[in-house]
Amino acid sequence: MRYFVTAIGTDSGKTIASAILIEALGADYWKPVQAGTPTDSNTIRELVSSHRIVHPEQYLLKSPMSPHAAAKIDNIEIKIKNLSIPKTDRPLIIEGAGGLMVPVNDREIIADMIPCFHAEIILVSNIYLGSINHSLLSLEFIKSRGYTLKGLIFNGPENYETKRIIENYAGVKCLLHIKNEKDITKEVINEYAKELRTNWNDMAG
Repeated sequence: MRYFVTAIGTDSGKTIASAILIEALGADYWKPVQAGTPTDSNTIRELVSSHRIVHPEQYLLKSPMSPHAAAKIDNIEIKIKNLSIPKTDRPLIIEGAGGLMVPVNDREIIADMIPCFHAEIILVSNIYLGSINHSLLSLEFIKSRGYTLKGLIFNGPENYETKRIIENYAGVKCLLHIKNEKDITKEVINEYAKELRTNWNDMAG
């Protein structure tokens, strides 16, 4: 199975969520488009077990900005049809760049990758004032495209009403709630992975 990790915006916790998913599912990791350094792939390598496989980025852009703009600076054009999915016998966690509607060129957005990968979506919703609106807009977009939403991962302080209304609109349960951690270490990732694995199995059975 392939799971596409996206979020309601930039710096929402996609990479941390991806690391937890990798450990929970015994999955590989792939970030097709990376803009700027340090790379999310390197962060993943620091947070997961050494035997996990991190596939190289297909587009590694120098500037930390929207992929379409970073690609122009590097004098290249990203084309989704040219993306080659890594071969693996394990589940694959694919991390997007920014949110669903971030442009990769003048005609395509991040969300256009998802059907090409035959992936289910895991949406990361970080909790802040205004996150309900941003989450519901992302969910409405997913529904309008007919994409499959596997589940939600919340990131941030506990807020029952925010979680309840987003889950209700999504029609799927929360896979995990990542709290405000002082430090994100391998040990922290592993503890969340245990919780996620339990929740995942409960949803499946």
